[in-house]
Amino acid sequence: MNRQAYARKLEALEALRLATDSATAREELRKALKDRGSYMVSKAAAIAAELKAEELLPELLAAFDRFFTDPVKSDPQCLAKNAIAKALKDLGHRGAQAYVRGMGHFQFEPAWGGRADTAGTLRSTCALALTACNLDDIEILTQLTDALADPEKLVRINSAIAIEQLGRPEGALLLRLKLLSGDQEPEVLGQSFTSLLSLAPDGGLSFVSRFLKSPNEDVQLEAASALAQSHDPHAIQILQDFWHEQPISLQIRHALLINLGASPMLEAAEFLLSVITHESSDLAASAIAALATSRFRAEMRERVAAALLEKDSPHLQSIFEQKFGLSGQDQPRADHRRTRRG
Repeated sequence: MNRQAYARKLEALEALRLATDSATAREELRKALKDRGSYMVSKAAAIAAELKAEELLPELLAAFDRFFTDPVKSDPQCLAKNAIAKALKDLGHRGAQAYVRGMGHFQFEPAWGGRADTAGTLRSTCALALTACNLDDIEILTQLTDALADPEKLVRINSAIAIEQLGRPEGALLLRLKLLSGDQEPEVLGQSFTSLLSLAPDGGLSFVSRFLKSPNEDVQLEAASALAQSHDPHAIQILQDFWHEQPISLQIRHALLINLGASPMLEAAEFLLSVITHESSDLAASAIAALATSRFRAEMRERVAAALLEKDSPHLQSIFEQKFGLSGQDQPRADHRRTRRG
């Protein structure tokens, strides 16, 4: 097929997204899923998911199997398998066989300096899909345990998310072991902390708080960030103690303030207000920015304004006006201070 014919074929496939005749559209997608080209099949799979075409699940599964044969040649970069796995998940396919196969697939392709595995995204998608399957929970956890040690960071992160989604208390034990074993990627630890706190909030708080004393600042920050996202007010108290009792770097302090701005807990907003009142201008500026993005922004606004009047800092007042906006009530105060100082 020449380039122009192929382009027309792709254009016709894309047009199925807006087709008014759903039966014809599905028949065309059925044909496209049998195409030899991985790119064409990847497009068809994405459109099938978008159109919620559950009746195409048999064709999607057949195509998925087909691209495991000579995969480097038939499906470079796992293009088709990635799209099909996502479509199967989005369409609610609950058979575990395809996802288990995907989780076990490594596809090494030529790359600069040697070969590189291109199946990480496939394993990640399948790990997340597996939790909704008709499979024994312990078997699912067994699969996810292996995935927690996957060479690819994204797979490890999504495996921690999947363990949380499964909701089994045994999953907390796997996450504790993962955290005690460590990981070279801070993001993996961060997701493991967050998922553990979701699965086992009581015992998880004291366990995660241990990592605030880690000599590794990345580990400290990931633990603190996970605690800041917690819905337990005790987590905020742990962070306050961490703030006051441990020598921590300015980088971690600033990052912690921003994370507290995303907290669902009023206690976090109160702590940010105390930082504005009692800490240096540099830290107070971060706390103002954090509160400006907080869900408690509106109710804390006047209290922040009052705290800044006491602090009497033109720099912080400027940040406040920039982040919160200047209300009619605050405008005379600001003008009065500028006139008095002038």
